[in-house]
Amino acid sequence: MSAARRLALILPVLALAACGPKTESLGKVGGAPPSLILATRLLTPDGNSLGEAELLQMAGGVQLIATVKGLPAGQYGMHLHAVGRCVGPDFASAGPHFNPMTRQHGRDNPMGAHMGDLPNLEVSDKGVGEVNIMLTGLRLVDGDAPLLDADGAAVVLHAKPDDYRTDPAGNAGSRIACGEVKRQ
Repeated sequence: MSAARRLALILPVLALAACGPKTESLGKVGGAPPSLILATRLLTPDGNSLGEAELLQMAGGVQLIATVKGLPAGQYGMHLHAVGRCVGPDFASAGPHFNPMTRQHGRDNPMGAHMGDLPNLEVSDKGVGEVNIMLTGLRLVDGDAPLLDADGAAVVLHAKPDDYRTDPAGNAGSRIACGEVKRQ
């Protein structure tokens, strides 16, 4: 992602942080710049790029910014997986969702949610989908349960929407794209 595009996506979040009350989805962003930025391309099993994702470690959590292009309109489940390995055709190599607290899946599950659970990605009629969310409390490299360990992590896009409650993966279907997230 270009620096200009990254700035265009970050500035609205920082502006909201400076303007008083914050929405729940943005969490506590604060005005400090990210302490770490990691990017990945979301690749299909045959190696074609569907888009990219960036994870920015901020004071209050991790901001996830992702853009995909070329998918049919609809909702797609998206999760952070525990292993930074994306081997097709099924991307099972990415392991399960990032879940250091050993909870069940889904924000609507009374025994959930995994720290790797994300909102569905909405793709428009033009074939473009974007997400920009603050994952409050998540850390990339420090804290009690950082996302990145020796084998990294992965951003995985699924074929169907996440139902936000069914354990272990929200009935989100097959894994259609995967991006490895590793510290350089």
